Amino acid sequence: MSHNEHHEGVLDGVAGQLKTVFAQSAQGVYIYLDDDHLICNEKFAKMLGYSSAKEVRSTEGSFLEAFVAESSQPVLAKAYQDAMEHQTGSTNQITWKTKTDKEVGSTTILVPIEFDEHLLALHFVTEK
Repeated sequence: MSHNEHHEGVLDGVAGQLKTVFAQSAQGVYIYLDDDHLICNEKFAKMLGYSSAKEVRSTEGSFLEAFVAESSQPVLAKAYQDAMEHQTGSTNQITWKTKTDKEVGSTTILVPIEFDEHLLALHFVTEK
């Protein structure tokens, strides 16, 4: 199994464990492992103007550059760093970029989670 396939398996496994949260949360939800490995629910995809969670998952490039407004990139990066290095959760005001570069304000909760010996960041996004 390749490194990429392993990480895809980790995402699929954690999403399977959280399938009720993904399906029923009133918030956009996504799990971030790295720029190449993230998974989200349909609410998050629609919030950012994508047709499906699968389309978001297949977007290439830097997560921050693809989905986060430039002004919010340092805030989300710092929250992620704190979550991974110190296992601390946080609530942040994040402005997202839609597929058409429209900006969407939000309150975003980020918490570290562990699955299959991998640290990941679980996010709950409430559009303002």
